[in-house]
Amino acid sequence: MNKIEVGQEVPDFTLPASTGQNISLSDYRGRKLVLYFYPKNMTPACTQEACDFRDAGDPIARGNAVVLGISPDSLSSHAKFIEKHSLPFPLLSDEDHTVSQLFGVWQLKKLYGKEFMGIVRSTFLIDEQGILVKEWRKVRVKGHVEALLGEIMNK
Repeated sequence: MNKIEVGQEVPDFTLPASTGQNISLSDYRGRKLVLYFYPKNMTPACTQEACDFRDAGDPIARGNAVVLGISPDSLSSHAKFIEKHSLPFPLLSDEDHTVSQLFGVWQLKKLYGKEFMGIVRSTFLIDEQGILVKEWRKVRVKGHVEALLGEIMNK
């Protein structure tokens, strides 16, 4: 499967969600979708990013957008993360990395001299017709949600 690129229609996908249902990309046609990929629940940077998205909920909604988070974590881990941090948006479980590979965020990473496969923190803005209009790869958490808000309001 080739990596999706800006300007292309994002192929529909379905993943199990923290809501207890399966969520498909096509469920969000007619609204902008902020799809953010993160490495692991309960880690400091991932927690900060999730809380930043939570705290920006009102302006995101005013921009006719919704947020979905995706990680390889289990649904039970997502449930604990949502409860602990009062996250108002669904988290999707991509345990087999299918959607992460579609977006090209499942990559070889290095940490403390060890190599392993993992999610490279990234965010994608999909428009109302399902077209990828903006991507942020190798995201630094600080200031990221503010940059995203500027983009949502301009689209």
